[in-house]
Amino acid sequence: MASAMPADDPLHAPVLEGDRRALARAITLVESTRSDHRARAASLLDGLRDTDRQALRIGLSGTPGVGKSTFIEAFGTMLTGQGTRVAVLAVDPSSARTGGSILGDKTRMDRLARDPLAFVRPSPSATHLGGVARRTREAVALCEAAGFDVVLIETVGVGQSETMVAQIADLFVLLLAPAGGDELQGVKRGIMEIADLILVNKADGDLLATATRTVADYAGALRLLRKRPQDPPNVPKALPVSATEGTGLGRAWEEMRALADWRRAHGHWDRTRSQQAAHWFAEEVRAGLLARLTEDAETRALMAALAEDVARGARDPKAAAAEMLQSLRGA
Repeated sequence: MASAMPADDPLHAPVLEGDRRALARAITLVESTRSDHRARAASLLDGLRDTDRQALRIGLSGTPGVGKSTFIEAFGTMLTGQGTRVAVLAVDPSSARTGGSILGDKTRMDRLARDPLAFVRPSPSATHLGGVARRTREAVALCEAAGFDVVLIETVGVGQSETMVAQIADLFVLLLAPAGGDELQGVKRGIMEIADLILVNKADGDLLATATRTVADYAGALRLLRKRPQDPPNVPKALPVSATEGTGLGRAWEEMRALADWRRAHGHWDRTRSQQAAHWFAEEVRAGLLARLTEDAETRALMAALAEDVARGARDPKAAAAEMLQSLRGA
């Protein structure tokens, strides 16, 4: 069935005008798994693609209990106070058993959620690996089309799989707490290597001295990592911040803008975004191929039969997989 012209979609104009209700409905549309919704979402996104609006996309992750939501609310409120429009896409973990998700980020960021210059949207990860939801990239594109200046992408939580956010964001910020024993060893090298800025939160009160030492520890660790071509000298950096007192937020924002400006001026910004687009094209192809395993009745039946043979020990897993793939090639 042919989809409607993108501009004819009732959400098209309101999203371009920055209507937050329309933006919320559009994100719900792109997150839907219904085939008719997916077709409409693709048409809507295609119609919004040529707006030439670009936001600064900032991925943010952190260790459990570090205060990600508190930081985002304080940081976002600081930006809106400067007249900057801020969208927050917060990914909540989904239950592996029920698929449910609490989606409590909007409650934890109540002040920012009520700010007319802000938009806060929690989404379930739906067990999708990588710290982001399956359609986070499309939600970011919608926020850009709606005219937001900064899009903050809060991932599920720190871990090896969090590196997927690097395929969406322009900058990646890692939020950590003052020294917690073996935390330095506990943070995976993969996520350290993609961090553009490490912020040690809770640098206030009795924890100020500890936070200062922790910043020095991480600064030393960062010097041991291999230099990346998209970085100017002295990047990545480690800085102290306090989300509750608001200290260090202005400095962190200055560093983010300076790095983004440097990457634009040296061609890294456009090159990275092109590479990200190619990555998500390949991901969509893979997802489409996997979807065929469940959408087509014959394919689904063959998959179930081969799985049963493997479970009974009647077939070798590799041979059964080869037969399954051969059937897909012949389809």
